[in-house]
Amino acid sequence: MDLYGLIGYPLTHSFSKRYFTDKFTREKIKESSYELFEMKSLEELPELLKNKTDLRGLNVTIPHKKDVIAYLDDLDDASAERIGAVNTIKIYADGSTKGFNTDYYGFRQSLVEWLDRRGEACSSFKALVLGNGGAAKAVQVALQDLEMEYTLVSRQKSDDSLSYEELTEEIMASHLMIINTTPLGTFPNIEECPLLPYQWVTKRHYLYDLVYNPAETLFLKNGAANGATTQNGLKMLELQAEKAWEIWINEDNLWSV
Repeated sequence: MDLYGLIGYPLTHSFSKRYFTDKFTREKIKESSYELFEMKSLEELPELLKNKTDLRGLNVTIPHKKDVIAYLDDLDDASAERIGAVNTIKIYADGSTKGFNTDYYGFRQSLVEWLDRRGEACSSFKALVLGNGGAAKAVQVALQDLEMEYTLVSRQKSDDSLSYEELTEEIMASHLMIINTTPLGTFPNIEECPLLPYQWVTKRHYLYDLVYNPAETLFLKNGAANGATTQNGLKMLELQAEKAWEIWINEDNLWSV
């Protein structure tokens, strides 16, 4: 049996287990299963890798995407190394581990497809990126590669980010793409949202929420109420999951040596 799984905390409402279990059934992928490994501390990771010798790959979610790097043997130069965060771990036959970031691929591809359907080009937008966690790192690198200028927004002002209180009507008017990378609004805390000045969101704005549960967060509802175009994170999640699967099964012949 080939085992795959997700590490993070908490994992109460995981997309990944349902997605991969359905995928294994739908595509008749035999002798494969997907489990949740809830861990508050990454100090538990070496023990998991030692005990679960059938583990072939792991997904990584909040709050471990950045700190997990210290526990891995190698990083993918094109994704995890550039971004400084890992959401996918490949486990090789010799037990060694390599970190990848498929959030980058999922976000970039879903954004391009979304804007393309609307007849828009990425490079014609300026963006506000809300949050500074592991997901935000992937979003920033993707925006750089798409030549979309962006400004970081966080609860507290820093050298490289604005605070929500500093967002003026002029800033909002010049940044028509707003991307929420925070977990605010995720079920069951559906009454939460980033503290944007929503009164300055207009029908010219595009709001992208990496949260996918609920399908319409309060962040998106507030934007839609002012006529903004909105998208949740489900397509991104599906794309990053499929990219993770490609990584896990590539070179799978190593396991039969």
